[in-house]
Amino acid sequence: MSEIRNEPPQTLPQVIRRAAVEHAARLAVVDGDVHLTYAELSYQTERVARSLLALGVQAGDRVAIWAPNVHEWILAACGIHAAGAVLVPVNTRMRGEEVADIVGRSRARVLFCIGNFLDRYYPDLLEGFRPATLEHVVVLREASPSHGDMSWEDFLGQAERIPAARVAEREAALDGDSVADVMFTSGTTGRPKGVMAGHRATILAFSEWAKVIGLNEGDRYLIINPFFHAFGYKAGWIAAFLRGATVYPHLVFDASSVLSRIEAERITFLPGPPTLFLSMLAHPDLATFDISSLRATVTGAATVPPVLIERMRNELGFSVVTTAYGLTECGGCATLCDPSDSAETVAMTCGRALPGTEVRCVDAENRPVQVGEAGEVVLRGFHVMKGYFEDEKATRETIDADGWLHTGDVGVLDARGYLRITDRLKDMFIVGGFNCYPAEIERVLAEHPDIAQVAVTGVPDERMGEVGCACVILRHGATLDEAGMIAWSRERMANYKVPRHILAFDEFPLNASNKVLKRDLAQLAAGRLAAAA
Repeated sequence: MSEIRNEPPQTLPQVIRRAAVEHAARLAVVDGDVHLTYAELSYQTERVARSLLALGVQAGDRVAIWAPNVHEWILAACGIHAAGAVLVPVNTRMRGEEVADIVGRSRARVLFCIGNFLDRYYPDLLEGFRPATLEHVVVLREASPSHGDMSWEDFLGQAERIPAARVAEREAALDGDSVADVMFTSGTTGRPKGVMAGHRATILAFSEWAKVIGLNEGDRYLIINPFFHAFGYKAGWIAAFLRGATVYPHLVFDASSVLSRIEAERITFLPGPPTLFLSMLAHPDLATFDISSLRATVTGAATVPPVLIERMRNELGFSVVTTAYGLTECGGCATLCDPSDSAETVAMTCGRALPGTEVRCVDAENRPVQVGEAGEVVLRGFHVMKGYFEDEKATRETIDADGWLHTGDVGVLDARGYLRITDRLKDMFIVGGFNCYPAEIERVLAEHPDIAQVAVTGVPDERMGEVGCACVILRHGATLDEAGMIAWSRERMANYKVPRHILAFDEFPLNASNKVLKRDLAQLAAGRLAAAA
C-alpha cells in the first residue's frame, strides 16, 4: 500500500488511500445490498488495478466505462486511476456508432460496459462498429456467456496474477499533473473532443466546491447525475470521497423512486438540474414522503427562476441551496454561489470564481469589458483543461496565449464579481442538464433522405427548459413526416439530442455570407410552436 503523507493528496489514488485511513469503517458506497466501507473501497480499487495490469494495461493507456450509476462504475474508475491509466467516461445514451467513435479515437484497450440496461444488451450495440484497438469488453452485470465478453467476476479473478506491489509502483509514478481522465464533449465542429484533466486540478476544484457547499463527513449523497458527466463524477463521488460522505448511486431518475430513497436512506445531500426538483415538486404524493433528512443541494445547468429556489427551501426542506457554473473544459466547476447568498443571487447568478482562479468577460478583441457589460466569459487557473486529446489546433482555438479558456458563453460580471450567464456565442442548448450541439445533430439529420437542408436550434420548453427543434428544408417532392423523422433520429443518436420538434421551412434567414442566422431562425421556430400550442 502506498505511504500516506501529511500533505494534501495530489492524485486520486491518494484520495482513496487517505480516506481508507481516516474513514476506514465508514460506509463509502451503498448500492442495494452492496455496502462498501472506505477500507473495502481501497481494497477493491487495488484489486481492479491489479486485474487491469493482468490484461496488459500500461501507464497512460485509456480505459473506457459505458454504464449507468452502479457501484462497479466507481470501482472500475478508481482502479483505472490506481493502474496509472486514463479514464474515458462514455454517455449511456449514446448509440453504438457514437460509442465506437469515442472508444476508437481514444484507442481505449478495455471497455467496462453494463449488460442489460434500458431494454437492450449494451455490448450488442457495438456489433459492426467495434474498433480494432479495443481488446477487452468487461460486462459489469449480467454478462452473456454466448457473446464471449468477460464478466466482472472473471475480470476481478485476474488480480491474483499481479502482486499488489506493481500497483503501488504505478501509483507512485503518478503526480498531480498526470492526466486522470479524457471526457469527450461536443463542439461547434459537430464531433466530440476529448478534454484532458489532471489529478490535482480535480482535487483542488472539488475540495473547494465541497467545502463551500458544506458537503461533510457522514453526509448521505444520492447521486442521480450520471457518472459519465462531471456533475455525477467529479462533483459526485470524488467530492464525496474527499469529505468522507457516503455515496448512494441512482440508476435512472424517477420522482417516485427518488422520493422513496430519500425517505428510506435518510438522504441529506442531493444535487441536480432544475428539472429534477421541478419533477419532485410536481409529484402528486410529495406530502406523503418523509424527506425531512434533506439538507443541502447544488443546481445549475439551466435558467433557475428565484421562485424555484424558494420552493426548494420551503417545500423540499433544503437549508442550503446554491448554484454553480462550469463546463467540461474547466473540470466542471468555475464559479459557485455561497449558501448564505440570497435566493435572488442564487437564482440569477452563478456565483464567484473558485479561489485560485480568474473569470473575465471580454469583447471581440479579447479586452475586458466594464462591470455590468456583456462579453464572452473567459476563465484562467488551475482548473482549466490540459488540452483536447490529440487535437492541438482545437486547443489553441480554445485556450489563448495568455492561458485564458474561451467558453463561448456570454455573461455579465457585477461589482461583487458574481457572474450571470446571459447568452451563448456558440449555438449549444441544454436539454435536462445535457449539452446539445446543433452541428453534431445536424450532421446526422443531413443524412435523412427527405431533408435537403437542416438547422437545429433550442426552443423554450416548460419542463426541460429547452429542447431541440430541427428546422428543415425538404427535398423536392418530399412531405414532412415529423413522427417518422423523430423515430429515425432516435435510432441514430442519444435520446436527449433527438429534436422534439421538426418544422418545415421554404427558406432560412441568411446573412450576407449566406450563413443561417440561427438567432432569427430560433425566434421564428419559437413563434410557430407557440402559435400552434
